[in-house]
Amino acid sequence: MDDINWDDRIIGIKGFRGVGKTTFLLNVVKERYLNDKSCLYVNLNNFYFTKRKIVSFVDEFYKTGGKTLVFDQIHKYPEWASELRTCYDNFPELKIIFSASPVLRVLEGNNELIDIAKIYHLEGLSFREYLNYQSNLNFRRYSLQEILTNHISIAQEIVQEVKPLAYFNDYLKDGFYPYFLDNKGFYSETLLKHINLALEIDVTYLNQIDLQYLPKLRKLLQIIASQVPFSPNVSKLSADVQTSRATIMNYLRYMKNARIINMLFSNGNEDEIKKPDLVYLHNTNLMYAIDEVNINSKTLRKTFFYNQVGYKNRIKSSEKADFKVNDHIHFSVGGKYTLPAENGCFAAADMIEIGKGDVIPLWLFGFLY
Repeated sequence: MDDINWDDRIIGIKGFRGVGKTTFLLNVVKERYLNDKSCLYVNLNNFYFTKRKIVSFVDEFYKTGGKTLVFDQIHKYPEWASELRTCYDNFPELKIIFSASPVLRVLEGNNELIDIAKIYHLEGLSFREYLNYQSNLNFRRYSLQEILTNHISIAQEIVQEVKPLAYFNDYLKDGFYPYFLDNKGFYSETLLKHINLALEIDVTYLNQIDLQYLPKLRKLLQIIASQVPFSPNVSKLSADVQTSRATIMNYLRYMKNARIINMLFSNGNEDEIKKPDLVYLHNTNLMYAIDEVNINSKTLRKTFFYNQVGYKNRIKSSEKADFKVNDHIHFSVGGKYTLPAENGCFAAADMIEIGKGDVIPLWLFGFLY
């Protein structure tokens, strides 16, 4: 909530299934508009909107004193973009907040909203947020520069209150998505359900892919999960999945947009039609849910680093180490004895509580958001 400019008139919240978009919107209503009847929450899954257009609904709401509409699951409504634009133009005092699938193209190639909508991504829990909940503490987040400069004193302060490594492995397995709060013992099953729904609806339906191709998507994802970090051979993938090279590249982009995978490029330009250097799963929880048999510590550590650092920073592949962050900071990621690749680089080392010099505890990169 603190990152959003609430003065904007059209605000979109995108995020993976089950990440907490509906809960977030309801919390916005509760904390910012409690007992304010000029604000209304509406779930567009409701069958009411099969017979009622958003524009006419908004017109009635606006004339009776309405000021803020919160639309959940905007992608469930056809012609959502043009009608939101009409509302923006016709009702100058109205504010609209909406949630959507991460795949939905709200601004990209959409002339209706490109100059008026502000889009935010609701990410899964950081290690800091998970640790705060499990330990009933309230650690603040740190900027990357703060961690690089003051990681020793920051880690010392945290370790005085809690043992981060006592919670770290549990977070890697089932701490990224908030439904661990309600589904203890069934976390992987719930996550698998959301992965399949993301493939069936977010990736196929919203990208207008026929459902008959769903098995090919699932096979591609399984191949990636079994070999992460995966260096794609597009010709071999094309043969294994039995589809064209161009389709493989499209499928990779669709899954990245759905927050299922991350792609690492040497130049960081993900818009180019070229194959990535490496493919990771989006977070470590997905590794356990899709192919737990092939998990190893090395891949877990790198996936965690990419996921936590990449949310707020640009990540590319590095010619010196494992990752290059914000075009100039090089990181090697590994176990407790990991050292920087060379002078001027950093190491993110697992299984250490407090770092030394340019060696920083891996868990501390979970405090960036």
